[in-house]
Amino acid sequence: MTPFTWTLDGTDGNARAGTFTTPHGALNTPVFAPVGTQATVKALTPAQVEELGAQMVLANTYHLFLRPGDELVAEMGGLHRFMQWNRPILTDSGGYQVFSLTRTRKIDEDGVTFKSHIDGSLKRLSPEISMRIQENLGADIIMAFDECAVPTDYDYSRLAMRRTHAWARRCLEAKRRDDQALFGIVQGGVFTDLRAESAREISALGFPGYAIGGLSVGESKTEMYRTITEVNSILPADKPRYLMGVGTPEDLIEGVRRGVDIFDCVLPTRLARHNSAMTMRGRLNLMNAGFARDERPIDPDCGCYTCRHFSRAYLRHLVNAKEMLAATLLSIHNLHTLVQLSRDMRSAILAENFEQFAREKLAQLNTKETEK
Repeated sequence: MTPFTWTLDGTDGNARAGTFTTPHGALNTPVFAPVGTQATVKALTPAQVEELGAQMVLANTYHLFLRPGDELVAEMGGLHRFMQWNRPILTDSGGYQVFSLTRTRKIDEDGVTFKSHIDGSLKRLSPEISMRIQENLGADIIMAFDECAVPTDYDYSRLAMRRTHAWARRCLEAKRRDDQALFGIVQGGVFTDLRAESAREISALGFPGYAIGGLSVGESKTEMYRTITEVNSILPADKPRYLMGVGTPEDLIEGVRRGVDIFDCVLPTRLARHNSAMTMRGRLNLMNAGFARDERPIDPDCGCYTCRHFSRAYLRHLVNAKEMLAATLLSIHNLHTLVQLSRDMRSAILAENFEQFAREKLAQLNTKETEK
């Protein structure tokens, strides 16, 4: 029997609440997953990530392939043991990083040859190699190797999309482990005809879950939301849907509104390392002098560890003193904001009042707190 099952627990319009079971526990969707690129969520321990309520974390195939190496991770017992995270893990295929981090690369129908951004050594990724690496890493959900193109270049988007389809079939043929769920990825830039073609082609391959790739890479919000709507109108309703690399509160709400179940993004921890707090009323720059004597928490409505214990004044002090604790406390808050938002959206869907919830939260986000 497959260890992966998808149950639709409730709907409200296009918004869905579901449960996706994995060998390391169930994902109650909608769900936001923190990104742990190097087998670690930056600035946090696994215990802290678990305490803030995260159900799943992501790790990066490209980076772990280069360092420390997927074979070493396998020797250490796989990612769950290596990073001491006993809940679900998702690994991407490495495709996006090959195209975003490497300037010197050669793409052919078989795969991609590129220079490591670490030491300049020549490396190779293909659908078969990506599957081997991800099987060594041992994540619960793994991704098909794809080509992420410039979203506004039609000819390139079409070529990359068709290569992605061919590579998806090869990933299915190369996959060996039954305890990993392989998700297919829909590409096609911002072009309606290409996205529809890709959604149909990838759906026909019968993956246990589907991802929408190639968004939040420079296109407008209007183009992104239109693309999500188009793709989800075609993807199977009886499988989970994953929007890759999208992670603002507004985008989570709009994504769920259009039928997305799973999200991930580096944004919460990246903002934290750049002294910014994410709230449901907009972002706060903790460098702002107006917070020097501000006794309030980042968000009075937030129940995270940071907001329960520390003032904006203290956080601003840590930022100005360049203390490492600043990144930790801001990461806890930012991740908690999106994890809690996902929980609240699930509750609203099950209560069949999601649209009202969405309108209220979006209105709140548009009424930003004025920084002193």
